[in-house]
Amino acid sequence: MTTGRSGRTVRDLRRGNRGAVLQRLYFGGPMSRQELGPATGLSSGSVSNVVGELIADGLLEEAGIVDSDGGRPRTLLRVSPGSAHLIGVDVGETRVRVGLFDLTLTELARAETPLLPRGCYDVGPIVDHIRAGIGAVLARAGVGTDRLLGVGVGVPGIVDREAPGGTVVHGQTIGWDAVPLEALLRATGALPEEVPYLIDNGARTLGQAEMWFGAGRGARDAVVVLFGSGVGASLITDGSPEGGSTEGTPLEWGHLTVAVRGRRCRCGARGCLEAYTGAESLLARWAERGGGGPADEEEALAALLAAALTGDPVARDVLDETAEYLGAGLSDLINLFRPERILIGGWAGLLLGPYVLPAVREHARRHALRHPAARVSIDLGSLGPDAVTVGAATLPLSAFFATGGRRTSPPATPEQPGWRTALTRRG
Repeated sequence: MTTGRSGRTVRDLRRGNRGAVLQRLYFGGPMSRQELGPATGLSSGSVSNVVGELIADGLLEEAGIVDSDGGRPRTLLRVSPGSAHLIGVDVGETRVRVGLFDLTLTELARAETPLLPRGCYDVGPIVDHIRAGIGAVLARAGVGTDRLLGVGVGVPGIVDREAPGGTVVHGQTIGWDAVPLEALLRATGALPEEVPYLIDNGARTLGQAEMWFGAGRGARDAVVVLFGSGVGASLITDGSPEGGSTEGTPLEWGHLTVAVRGRRCRCGARGCLEAYTGAESLLARWAERGGGGPADEEEALAALLAAALTGDPVARDVLDETAEYLGAGLSDLINLFRPERILIGGWAGLLLGPYVLPAVREHARRHALRHPAARVSIDLGSLGPDAVTVGAATLPLSAFFATGGRRTSPPATPEQPGWRTALTRRG
């Protein structure tokens, strides 16, 4: 294999060129061959060769013709939606959600399984839920695994993708101690060996989804907050305005200490931010003051909000206190990272956001330094409750771009990274 001065082989260059064209068309919409050259920095000859390969592979298709000023009409190209499939899995706090998507992340089928009893994070049942969900969405859409690029899984906790034997999850708040999740999923036999499982923190998958397709588009520096039973965040720095090269760093933000010797947190420590802002703690504080609602956490939080909106002083106090702690926690993120945007997602964030967001903004700016506070916007995410699932599906999509649109999973070598190698290098 020929190697240049930079150490890159011809295969590396071809893969990079393919990835550049795919990403530009994916995030930039239909485009002609003539437009692709300036947009990607490739020569017209390279564009022609790459486009020819991608059309032959079935990854690109024609998307109409546009008139050219004084010249021949130009054919527009786009990524072919049906050329591949992706699965995203959200191991959430109340349910496991599995979605099947085409290559442009249009949902084709979904399956949801509640965690019963509520909050039961036993590993065996969750692995079974994921296995069953994968089988269900493939069957409902009537598709096989021959075009399946991979399964992305968003989970709570710290994810170690470099552990021997596959990805391991350390989820202290849910009782997961070095759970070999990738190996457990592989052992189910739900998918052929060549289809990868790509696992990451749920806040990070939420962040990637919002940056690629939601309220984060166009921002280079952002923090995306996952507000559910607990709270977490993902930090995105130096992101691409087109969304294609965005990466996030998961932050265990919910376990910052905000009150020394304060309330007990799910992690076992005292005074964590999560112990004052997570939905589980919020409902516990309401109950301690005489409030109450259904056993289901989502229904109970909706009941608390309804009580506050009808003037219940206890419910209002609980939400006002939560908004202040949340704003103070966001001020730490503002002072530390100086993001352009902060986006709040997660089921609890989307439910409570319209009510608490004005107060959260006020408290965040009051606690933060003036200069970084003046340049940040604080808003809700725009992708709704499916954002983690969509973000999980971007994990195999990211690897697909990194390998130049190769759908097979060759052995990982320094010259030809497989799916797992590609994702590990990006992380």
